[in-house]
Amino acid sequence: MLGNRLVVLIDNAPIHTNAEFIIHLSEWKKKGVTVLSLPTYSAELNIIEILWRFIKYQWLPFSAYLSFQHLVEEVQKILKLIGSKYTIHFSDLNTS
Repeated sequence: MLGNRLVVLIDNAPIHTNAEFIIHLSEWKKKGVTVLSLPTYSAELNIIEILWRFIKYQWLPFSAYLSFQHLVEEVQKILKLIGSKYTIHFSDLNTS
């Protein structure tokens, strides 16, 4: 038994969901190790992913991809203008 409780957070990688891993969970629990799984990743619920989708597919000009430096400059321009020139209305997002 461990002196202190230990909590381990894991993602949903195949190694964390395979049978070999699962069979050890009860053994680890007896030793005071709690293993918690993070929820499945949902990009549509992550605000930064929504913002990046707008930047990449709606606001970023195709010419931004001419060079890395140009890409950085264009993204910086957009980020400075979020809230004035660039806005996202979440009620208008397509949820399908």
